[in-house]
Amino acid sequence: MPNLNNKVALITGARRGMGRAHALTLAKYGAKVVVTDISQGECQQVVEEINKQGGHALALKLDVTQKDEVAQVFQAAVQKFGRIDVLVNNAGIAEFQSFLIMSEEEWDKTLDINLKGQFLCAQAAAIQMKKQGSGAIVNIASVAMGQQGIGLPNIAHYCASKGGIAALTEALAVELAQFNIRVNCVAPGIIETPMINTVKSDPKTFEAMLAQVPLRRAGKPEEVSELVAFLASDDSSYMTGSVVVIDGGWLAG
Repeated sequence: MPNLNNKVALITGARRGMGRAHALTLAKYGAKVVVTDISQGECQQVVEEINKQGGHALALKLDVTQKDEVAQVFQAAVQKFGRIDVLVNNAGIAEFQSFLIMSEEEWDKTLDINLKGQFLCAQAAAIQMKKQGSGAIVNIASVAMGQQGIGLPNIAHYCASKGGIAALTEALAVELAQFNIRVNCVAPGIIETPMINTVKSDPKTFEAMLAQVPLRRAGKPEEVSELVAFLASDDSSYMTGSVVVIDGGWLAG
């Protein structure tokens, strides 16, 4: 099992879905966890779950699109726990809209949260990790990232943001290696989170998507979290710049 004892992990978008699972899993493996999202109250509920497991956690409200707020949150995390060893860049949205009628506002909102947010948080984390002489950043992308992944209709802005995350991961891995900071990326397929409820509301569409997955099921958030925990731990010490797909065989099929 990954050993995250004495490590401090900050997770964005952690009030529900995969982010919540990442927080609980990293805490299970010994990390002190900073749970962040746009609702501090919902983050506090996750903290209480971690506390019941015997872990240590802190809930902080964070809008990842606001640079000043990002700086304040990272400062508060360091004040509480003394350092930040792991960043899990998980915050993101997926709002469906036909490309032909997609507004500039819809495009900007998705790119701001999904891509700019990861840039701002990774930058704040890297500045702290450089001072410490080590760190691990785990960015969350998607199989809907183009090129080595796939393109999907009605979420062009989402696909563009996730492709950008994969590229950002590779660039940061090269640039930050000199500071002993590793940067990797997880690209999930269909995962049982609130984000896929829109697709599940159309059973035919959802079944058509699952038909492309050799394992014939959606993944569980906890299955992704185990991979995140591995990349956050020293067990993956020779991995950086990797985009790791976890999709039930979707891309292979």
